[in-house]
Formats: sequence, structure tokens, C-alpha cells
Amino acid sequence: MAYSKVNNTSGTNKKDIKYLNRNYNSLKQDLVNFTKNYFPDNFNDFSESNPGMIFLELASYVGDVLSFYTDTQVQETFIESAREKTNLLSLAYNLGYKPSVTSPSTTDVDLYIQIPSDSSNNYQPDWSYAISINKNSTFKSGQANPTTFLLDRDVNFKFSSSLDPTEVSIYDLNGNPLTSGTNAEYYLLKKSAKVISAQIKSTTFTLNEPIKFLTLEVPDTKIIGIESIVDSDGNKYHEVPYLAQETMFEEVLNVNDSFNSYNTPLELSQYGNDTPYLLRLKKVPKRFVTRFTSNNILQIQFGAGVSSGIDEEIIPNPDNIGIGVKDNRSLLDFAFDPSNFMLTKTYGEVPSNTTLTVNYLVGGGVESNVDSNLITVPSSVLTSQNNNVDDEAFLSTVIESIASNNPLPATGGGPGDTIEDIRLNAIANAGAQLRTVSKEDYIIRTLSLPSKFGKISKAYIIKDDQITVDTSARISNPNGLNLYTLAYDGNKNLTNLNKATRQNLITYLEEYRMLTDAVNIKDAFVINFGVEFEIIAFKNSNNEQVLLKCINSLEEYFNIDHWQINQPIALNEIYNVIGSVEGVQNVENVRLYNKAGTALGYSQYAYDFDSANVDNIIYPSMDLSIFELKYPKADITGRITKY
Repeated sequence: MAYSKVNNTSGTNKKDIKYLNRNYNSLKQDLVNFTKNYFPDNFNDFSESNPGMIFLELASYVGDVLSFYTDTQVQETFIESAREKTNLLSLAYNLGYKPSVTSPSTTDVDLYIQIPSDSSNNYQPDWSYAISINKNSTFKSGQANPTTFLLDRDVNFKFSSSLDPTEVSIYDLNGNPLTSGTNAEYYLLKKSAKVISAQIKSTTFTLNEPIKFLTLEVPDTKIIGIESIVDSDGNKYHEVPYLAQETMFEEVLNVNDSFNSYNTPLELSQYGNDTPYLLRLKKVPKRFVTRFTSNNILQIQFGAGVSSGIDEEIIPNPDNIGIGVKDNRSLLDFAFDPSNFMLTKTYGEVPSNTTLTVNYLVGGGVESNVDSNLITVPSSVLTSQNNNVDDEAFLSTVIESIASNNPLPATGGGPGDTIEDIRLNAIANAGAQLRTVSKEDYIIRTLSLPSKFGKISKAYIIKDDQITVDTSARISNPNGLNLYTLAYDGNKNLTNLNKATRQNLITYLEEYRMLTDAVNIKDAFVINFGVEFEIIAFKNSNNEQVLLKCINSLEEYFNIDHWQINQPIALNEIYNVIGSVEGVQNVENVRLYNKAGTALGYSQYAYDFDSANVDNIIYPSMDLSIFELKYPKADITGRITKY
């Protein structure tokens, strides 16, 4: 690039400057060319031995450093290109992803206890001795260097549900199994639960005056997370994703018996077998967030509000403020600062004049992975009684009978997130935002309801609409959504959600839905049907085997796991399914017909399949519905017309 002197209108010289050179050598050469063009009389010796070259080289050095610094800073602002762990962690937390410094192993363990029989009740199990093994009870692996595992929930042997069954075996006092109906001397109870490779450690912090957004550091390594934080008055602090979140989910056992204090409504507790837990929202003014630093130190941050303070002193009551128009004096004698919200309980309360006890989990790592049948040593088992018992001495025997075993190995233990793990997981997490906006968001969030709150198998959502008075048109409701759902029963047949599951789903979606969305949860209609088909088989083929293969293929095709609400049936696909069976030369005819009637075990809803057939596609009803082949062994029939 050539340089030239250009005179502008002000009479000063305008010098051409090159901005594309970024490294030391190009900057130096550019400075040499610049000097030759604009200062030929002042400096013309560009040999390396000339002392004047030191100034050009110094300027090139500074330019190269600044260019590198600028490039690095730009690079570190994007999670796709960031390399510094400190910057990468900040970007990950901004995207809602919480990295880990260690990964614990997990597995399921079988827990056993022995309880006596009740001779006064036809030798049934005496359930008063069915104890509970409490959360955080520890079990160890039977190794030279044992690994400690924590129980992740309370295990109550007295309760049994489809999701958390209690298996009962009958034994005599010599440990010999007995057949059902005999006079058993004691019963062996078995339940399964999840354990995690971790230990609980504690540390305390003594606090005085409140500090806005107080941040504490836990002095330990290989921390998995916080188990609990309790102050000296017994108040518990709850971990939330961000400080502005003032509510969190709380699970409550769905029972209504005399020995519990959950006060579960009877109309919901009757569904405890299918929905063992109820989901409730709980306000948590005492809350905190956590994050790891680049050197793997766990930080705990609290809010800015003071429990004894009154928010109205910081944020004025609207009743005490004038409207502020001309000739109308405001009742405020100070200017309101919007940042005052930062001092309220909006972001939670900050602990002060108390002592915090922080219980946290440590462990994990590759060494925490253990083989199957090794977690057999009850270490520190915490128990509780469900009822008063007649024999306290035998209760001790029941507690001493606690045994454990892991049928599967404990896996998943590792060193935690690497730099690339943080980057990729944060990017993936950004797409799964904790809100429901699109149709897919609602469906995914509905189906992700944890099974202990009721299993939802099918979901479909549409905008709500209303039929006009003259029924000539439908008016859309822009803020109303109709969520159609179905569940499986014990035989994996479609059924409506029970009241408990429906209530849990309402509570669950409340935390994620858009403020303006009104979600109506409805039952989708189930249309049962049968299939008839006719085929031409190849010569020398076994007609029974060919028909059986065709029926099995149709049964797999119509497996209810593969079908969704409002999904049509394409007859051409059924022809292809049957035609691809070995031994089938041609498919002559396929017919689908309705099967209805509760007395026969089918849905009550009748449906005209012939009228719904348009161009060999059978469409579901305009009232949201799903097709279900309920009894495939009986409702699929076929015949061979000729060879």
C-alpha cells in the first residue's frame, strides 16, 4: 500500500494509515514505509544498527501485544471460542448450566428387613414393625478400601405402590422359604432405592451484621453439592437456580392414614398407588445459589433482604404517592431509586447475627465405581417407626436385620466436567430454557414430569377456540391452550389421568408457563379398533407361520409407544408392513374397523372408519383423539386367499 500526502480544506496534511497489519513484522514494515513516505528528510537510515530503529521496534512490539490482547478478549466473550476456565464458567452460569468438579457413581440397591407375623390376623405381616430407612443413611462396599454410598430418599417399607413396590417373602425362623398360605413365623420385605457415592461433611460460618449478597466459600475439594444449610435458630435455607426465584417444588407423600401428618386430601390420596407423591409449590424467602470458581472452590451466595426490615420502607406504598401531574404535589419528599429493589427480599434474605451450619456432599471420582453385589455393608443407618410396637426388643431385631445389595454395578463416577464438557453442555442447556413458549416446549415439559408424581404417556397441545352462536365458525382464544393428555394403566392400555396426577401437572407447569397462557388440561379420546387383512402367499410356504409373522409385524407397528394423539393411520404403510413379511407375495385387502363398548373392555367412543378414510389415510376425530389397538392378539385377524 502506497502512502501519499493529501491536503484537505483546513490546510493540514492528511496521512494515509493502514489498519490491517496485526503482527510484529507487518507493523514494523508498515512503520518503515510510513516514515519513508512522510519523514524522508528526518530519518532515512533504516539499518538494524541505527539506534533510531529501536523506536519503530518498540512501537511494533506494543502494537502486536495490544492486537493479541484485543483478539483474546473478543475470543473469551463467546462460549464457542473461550479458553480460560474463569471466563468459560461465567458464560456457562449465564446460560443456566452449573458445571461439576466431580461426578459421583450411582446405582440401585435392594434393601431388606425381617418383620414378624401377626398371629392374631391369620399370620399376616405385622406392619407395625415395618420401619422406614431414612434419607442419607450410609452403606459401604465390601472392599479393602470401601466406598461410601448415601441413600437418596426415605424408604418406607410400610407403603407399597406401582412405582415403589414392597416385595414380601415368607420364611420360617430357620431361614427356609415357605409357600403362601402357611403359618409364617416372619416375613422378608424388600424395596429398591437409589444410592450415590458421597459423604456428608459440615462446616460453620458465624455472621454478624447483614452484608448485601453475602458470598461464602466452602474450604474443601471434590464437592458434589450442598445438602443443607441451617442457621442457629433452626431455619433452613433452600438452594434455587437464581436468587429471584422465590418458590420451589416440594414433594409430599400421597397418603391419608392415621400415622402420617401430611394432611393429604382424601380425593387425591386414593390414587396413591399410581401417584405416590403430590407436587406442591413452596415459598422460600431464605434461599441461596451456588457456583464453582476456576480453582474448584464452591461459593454460596445469599440475597440482600433483611428479615427484620419492612420492604415498604424501601419501596414506597402507592397509596402514599401523588400522581405527579401539574399542580398536584407528590407526597414523596425524595426521588425514588429503582435500585432499592435490590435491598428488599426480592432476591431472598441475607443471614445475619447467626451461625450457619453447611452440610455438603463430597466424593465421586473414578474410584467410586464399584462392581455389582458389593454394596452389602450397612454403615450408618438411620431409621424411624411408623407406629407404636408391642415389643421394643424385637424392634431392635428388625433394625439389626437390615441388609443391602446392588444387583447392578455403580457407574458414572468421574473427574467432573472438562473444559469441552462445560462448553458443550452449556450450549445444549441454553436450548432447554426453563420456560414453555412453543408447542414442543409444553409437550416436552409435560412428558418430563417425574414418574413419582404420576406418569404421563401422551400429550398434545393446541390453541383454545370457541364455537360461535350460529356454529358457523370457531373463534380462537389467543391466550388459551388446551393440553390433551393420557396415561398408561397397569396393562399398558391408555387411560385418563387421575385427579392426583392432573393436580401435579398443573402445579408443575405453573412454574414454566408464560404469564399470559391459560392451560386447560383435558382428556384425549381413545378410539379402539381392529384389523382384518387378506394376503396371497408364495407356493410351498407355511400358511400358519406366514399369518403369524404378519400378525406379529402389525402388533409391533401398532405398539402404542409409537403412536401419538392426533396421529392419522396411513393404510399404504400397513400394506407395506404386511407385504415385507417373508412368504407374502401380495396384500389383497386391509380393513380397519371400530371396537367400542366398555362391557367388552374397549373405549366407549364409536367411530366411523370408512367416513374418516380420505385417500387411504384414516384421520382421527376433530375432537383430539388417538387410535389404540388395545387387544392385538384378538383384534388382528388375517387369512390367505390363495397361493
